Amino acid sequence: MLALQLLFRASPAALLLVLCLQLGISSTQEDTISRKTLIVNMEMPKKARAGEEVTLKLKVQTELRECVVIKAYLKSNKSVDGPFTYKYTTCLCEDYPRTFYWDIQTNSTLQVAAVVDIIWEKNICPKDDAVIPIKGVRVAKISTLFIK
Repeated sequence: MLALQLLFRASPAALLLVLCLQLGISSTQEDTISRKTLIVNMEMPKKARAGEEVTLKLKVQTELRECVVIKAYLKSNKSVDGPFTYKYTTCLCEDYPRTFYWDIQTNSTLQVAAVVDIIWEKNICPKDDAVIPIKGVRVAKISTLFIK
């Protein structure tokens, strides 16, 4: 019985070690959780004249330590042809944000959604080193271009 009591009796040094390990694990988990998967910033003029060409700029970045494969594209409430329909697929890493540009020309007011998806596709990132997170795999930013 005395042997069992000695096994379950913890010294102050052991308790301190366990406390330090627990605090270290907690701060590491919080650091991972607070990182944003996708950060998207869309810039587009709010007003234009009919037939005038405007540029939509989309900056995408991540706070993940691992790279991800992304596809960026536009959707709208009306049919638009030309460069508007271009889709970009690229590798996105923490230290290398990406910026995409689309030229839009329309004769009527247009709602535009810039969509960024994290996808699974080979031969995009070097050595195919990319992850797919469980959450935050799609972001959309919506803006309206008013035509005078």
